[in-house]
Amino acid sequence: MMHIAILVTNTDESEFAQGHPKDGAKFAALLAPLQPAWRFSVHAVKDSDFPESLAGIDGIIITGSPASVHDGTLWIARLLDLTRDAVRRGVPVFGACFGHQAVAVALGGTVGRNPDGWVLGLVETSMQPLGAVRLYAAHLEQVVVPPHGAEVIGASPGCPVAAMRIGDGVLTTQYHPEMTPAFIAALVEELDGNLPDAVIAKARTSLVQEAETGRIAGVIVGFFDGQDSAAKRSIAVT
Repeated sequence: MMHIAILVTNTDESEFAQGHPKDGAKFAALLAPLQPAWRFSVHAVKDSDFPESLAGIDGIIITGSPASVHDGTLWIARLLDLTRDAVRRGVPVFGACFGHQAVAVALGGTVGRNPDGWVLGLVETSMQPLGAVRLYAAHLEQVVVPPHGAEVIGASPGCPVAAMRIGDGVLTTQYHPEMTPAFIAALVEELDGNLPDAVIAKARTSLVQEAETGRIAGVIVGFFDGQDSAAKRSIAVT
């Protein structure tokens, strides 16, 4: 049974956040229908709740967050160290939004502000092997320079590093496969008055369609399953 550790980085503890499932539950709900035998453990790393060790962990998911990778907090520094350690040890890492950016910075890449400002709502992007795919977005920062050795496998208008892969052990996306249509719609309304009117209006218009989260869920499961298959092949050869 595969054990996936979900590292929750979302620092939002507002009344709005309390009224919706937390990100650990969202990712488990996204992936469990495809792999009901998987075990998920949730660690609120933003509260310094980290796994005691990587032993027994078959994969890591790093979630999104309104925090910035440049905030300089101790928990972010510790997360970057853990990410580097996981990559060194061959523990596969998937990152979404903040997670995508954290992985990039941990491995030597650069994160900066989107020159066009906030991206919110449904986005038409691309991601190998899916090709064109609709996903939800909520970000101001993005990966500007990918780490050495990273293969850029996705791009969007204004976001040239929308997804990346490093070998067989790292997969990331700037977008939010875990968000549901109801959640993103509620988030847009929650942010009304805090973001420019044009950003909110564009986001509302974009939500006439829904994200293709099932498609990217299959990619994430395939990424982690591939690690398991590779390990089994290695054992068989040995």
